[in-house]
Amino acid sequence: MAESMPVRCPACLREHLYAAPSYPCACGAPVSPPLDERASATAVTHRVWDEQWLTVRCTACDRQDQWPYPELGCPCGTVLRIPVTRSAPDTGPPPGTAKLPGALRVPRSSARPRRAFQPVTIRTARDAVTAAALYLRWLGYQDIRRADQRPTSGVGLAARGVLAQVDPTVNPATLRDIECLWLTAMTESSTCVYFSLAGFENEARTRADTLGIPLFVLDLTGTPQPVNTPADDLDETGA
Repeated sequence: MAESMPVRCPACLREHLYAAPSYPCACGAPVSPPLDERASATAVTHRVWDEQWLTVRCTACDRQDQWPYPELGCPCGTVLRIPVTRSAPDTGPPPGTAKLPGALRVPRSSARPRRAFQPVTIRTARDAVTAAALYLRWLGYQDIRRADQRPTSGVGLAARGVLAQVDPTVNPATLRDIECLWLTAMTESSTCVYFSLAGFENEARTRADTLGIPLFVLDLTGTPQPVNTPADDLDETGA
């Protein structure tokens, strides 16, 4: 069974129970990063791609593979980096080494049962857009395409009834980003969703809550993590 431990957000002091994700080793055994309960979680304020991976050893076959560094999206909008023990050094993969896809995500129970969401590991900005598109399709949106209007940052995706913005940059989404997405969606009579790799500024989160905009943080496994109530509702019920 994967490890779990309490994690406190340094921004809002809210405490969460974090369970380490399990990844499939090539031998078939589940592998989880070893968590460090003596250390504190830190806020992710700047991303460097090579620093987002750690080496985890499989206890069954002794194989070492690269997996995403464990993170958690706090409802306050802060992205938390979960501490791990020194046995899992934070090192980047050797040049030319491919990273294996992350674990399957099992959706919460809903009125319309869905298959488990299968993410795509995020290594590039294009992967982030692909992950968001796959998630939208998993929610039930069809015929996903590039949006006609280019957003203030990132990439716009559209489907019947929804407009999504995917921000794969290392900067948290701003209040202006949220308001521009909402205004564009209003002109198209669509709902809107925002995906961010680096989280959301406090003002952006507050405004999204007021406007009912679902906010998701993309972790490096490619699994969107809901960070507000509208996102929780959308994740649970689907489109």
